[in-house]
Amino acid sequence: MPGTTPRRKVTLITGASSGIGAELARVFAAKGHDLVLVARNRDRLEALADEIAVPDRPRPLLLAIDLLAPSAGPEIVEALDAEGASVEILVNNAGFGLIGDTAELPLSEQLALIDINDRMLVETTLRLLPQIREAKGKILNLASIGAYCPGGPGMAVYYASKAFVLSFSLSLGHELRSQGVGVTVLCPGVTRTGFQERAGFTEATGLMRSKGPSARQVAEEAYAGLMAGKREIVPGIFNKILVFALPFLPKSMILSLLYGAQQTRRESP
Repeated sequence: MPGTTPRRKVTLITGASSGIGAELARVFAAKGHDLVLVARNRDRLEALADEIAVPDRPRPLLLAIDLLAPSAGPEIVEALDAEGASVEILVNNAGFGLIGDTAELPLSEQLALIDINDRMLVETTLRLLPQIREAKGKILNLASIGAYCPGGPGMAVYYASKAFVLSFSLSLGHELRSQGVGVTVLCPGVTRTGFQERAGFTEATGLMRSKGPSARQVAEEAYAGLMAGKREIVPGIFNKILVFALPFLPKSMILSLLYGAQQTRRESP
């Protein structure tokens, strides 16, 4: 309609207060994107916004929202509407992991993991998809190289949750490609962030001894791949080789190796 004020085109990043999410915010900001940062911790969001804000450009819009709350999805949409913002790029980064045998871990924690890693990712995507489709925009979903494994004993629910993200992303991308919307799934390996502490890793855990890309390197490769229209991004040469080799290895061997790596933590002092 004539006289209608154009809506503010934004890139929305969930789980933006730390780790890969914060690095993605830094990379997107450096590339000139107008950002909406979503996380529970407002103080961390404010500090990050102060760091990446650029004079004469809009300051990142901050949404201090607990994504586990049933009202989180509607809150995000309402906040965007109130700011006259429309999502062009969605980055579903929020998530966490848990280490331990499934029967021993708290039920509430495992259900919360599914809620954040899967349910909220789908809800946020579907609620914002009309805006993304209108902008012929892009979606970046965070999975893991664990998504390519037959399972992950010792982190069973986490591995399953990331397999869901990979499958959902590839399927959604195929459905939307004729509509001009790109869907990319990011599958990093071990990356040193706050994720390890939340999951229960220690320095003695086998996987923590792995050397891989930094969170910044992962974020930069993710941005480049998203902009290039890649379907899948696996950062790091070792991780790429691992993902290539997995289909050729016996599932029983993969499961045993993964469980042994997780067990190291519980046997350490």
